[in-house]
Amino acid sequence: FPGVVYNYDQQGVHRDAGGWEECICVPLVHPDVSELLQRWDELLEEFSLEEAWLPHRYEEQRHNCYTFALAFVNRVRRGRGREPLSKARFTESFLLPHTRQAARYLSLQRELAHRDFYIVPLAEEERDS
Repeated sequence: FPGVVYNYDQQGVHRDAGGWEECICVPLVHPDVSELLQRWDELLEEFSLEEAWLPHRYEEQRHNCYTFALAFVNRVRRGRGREPLSKARFTESFLLPHTRQAARYLSLQRELAHRDFYIVPLAEEERDS
């Protein structure tokens, strides 16, 4: 996905247009919530400028990039009248399914890289069934 990745570390909030090509993109909003999607960047920019995300507030174990992401998600959820997510629930519901899928993909990719074979596209009638 082209765009900007917001991340938070001991130097504060960063907005990176590159360097995240090998990250996992986790969809957080259903595509049919267009009004939220249109405001997402604006909300994220406003959130990232808050005092809580200044560099001196960073703590590796308790106030980090994960905290930044979860706090933003919970801010958006509260604005929509929804309950905030705990770290455990956020991890279980949003992150683990995508990391498991990525792990399966990487495992398959490693297997394919060490074997001699090729992939043949399905014939038209096989694709339709």
